Amino acid sequence: IAIRSMGLEELGPFDPDKKIIEYALATRGSGAGLTDLTVRAFADAVASEAPTPGGGSVAALAGALGAALGTMVANGSAHKRGWDERWELFSDWAVRGRVIQEELLALIDADSRAFDELMAAFRLSKATPEETAKRSATIQASTRGAIEVPLRTMRAAVRSMEVTKAMAEIGNPNAASDAAVGALCARAAVRGAYFNVRINLEGITDQGFMDEALAEAELLLGQAQALEREVLERVAGRFTN
Repeated sequence: IAIRSMGLEELGPFDPDKKIIEYALATRGSGAGLTDLTVRAFADAVASEAPTPGGGSVAALAGALGAALGTMVANGSAHKRGWDERWELFSDWAVRGRVIQEELLALIDADSRAFDELMAAFRLSKATPEETAKRSATIQASTRGAIEVPLRTMRAAVRSMEVTKAMAEIGNPNAASDAAVGALCARAAVRGAYFNVRINLEGITDQGFMDEALAEAELLLGQAQALEREVLERVAGRFTN
């Protein structure tokens, strides 16, 4: 189960620039991503005056941590004494959580890239009518990207809450609080990404796209709120005092 949920069955060449954290940090300026940073380095990057990484990347990270906690409960439940016959069930949940975790980790960098592309579009020249038209089209395309990425974060984080909900219901009761924290992280990811969607919708001129994106964002937000409530109520119900 550890091999499956951590992706260790996928063999490949050992790349020290990616696997050794000191090397990854040293190559940060030459293409390494935000997920290659240490926790402290990432927090310092967020705290700096640079606009990225910002709220969207942090929301994706919160979602990844939520998915990771759901996966952890599944892994621990698979090895609980007396539950040997249930290891495959929990293994499947762990793999599902791991896939969502990886998707959300990728969205950390994707969100920062989307913002950087939007800012680059605003810096395009508008000295001629042709350049102005090209700039406007590029801004609209980049704004769409800055909306689609947090929507993906919302979708993935909601899916992760299905894992934590299952673990709150059938997982090791000793890890119930971990499932609760996972749900809280995922809910924060959904709500944070929701606000990124809303703020970028202000720049969209395509009413159809705007309506569709807003409707999906509202639906996902409602689903996250309902799932969070179910998980927290389930976990609270395990307490005896």
